Amino acid sequence: MTMKLTAVYRKVPEGYIAFVEELPGANTQGRTLDEARANLGEAVELLLDANRSEMEKALQGIDVIRESFPPDKK
Repeated sequence: MTMKLTAVYRKVPEGYIAFVEELPGANTQGRTLDEARANLGEAVELLLDANRSEMEKALQGIDVIRESFPPDKK
């Protein structure tokens, strides 16, 4: 399984707005399309890090199993 996400860029007078359809909250802007792309990569990384941190706090002290996703192919 290969996960594919969809980046959406919209031209506005100030440049571009950008978001990932499948990740609510992953949105940004840039003066150029290249800047918006770079900023979107950073926004996705920050969002995933923040979500991971929140879940680690919520699961603290709870017995859970953690593994890579998708699982490594053997």
